[in-house]
Amino acid sequence: MNTAPDPAARHRWLTDEEQRIWRAYLHATTLLEDHLDRQLQRDAGMPHIYYGLLVTLAEAPRRRLRMTELAMKAKITRSRLSHAIARLEKNGWVRREDCPSDKRGQFAVLTDAGHEVLRRTAPGHVTAVRQALFDRLSPEQQKALGEIMEIVAEGLQPDEAGADLPWLR
Repeated sequence: MNTAPDPAARHRWLTDEEQRIWRAYLHATTLLEDHLDRQLQRDAGMPHIYYGLLVTLAEAPRRRLRMTELAMKAKITRSRLSHAIARLEKNGWVRREDCPSDKRGQFAVLTDAGHEVLRRTAPGHVTAVRQALFDRLSPEQQKALGEIMEIVAEGLQPDEAGADLPWLR
């Protein structure tokens, strides 16, 4: 007779309702990301993640950030960021500059051409976000969604040293 504990008994499986919510979340976020990607590809020839990088640089002082800080703000790996910046450089929307105080460091800088692409693209993007998300929710639902997402993000972004976060890889 085997008396070893059943490994499945130690797991706290999702209830049927939790499973329904989880799958609805996955379905909605996948469709939303695809919707925004298609809109930005159509209007500006770039994926949503590139648009986010340009926005982040536009909001930074002097439209520039160290690459490591940009990776952290974008929540992506440094290698994915490097590839994206190379593509944005090729389009003339971003340039890299060496960091004078750190020989290994670099800045990503939004160019005037990149700023102009944002200026032209932002209205359509805001419309797509509004139609896909905010126009479908009541003010109370919007508030609840914001609070929920802040709680989830806070729990997934630990402050301790050595945390396994994308921008540290």
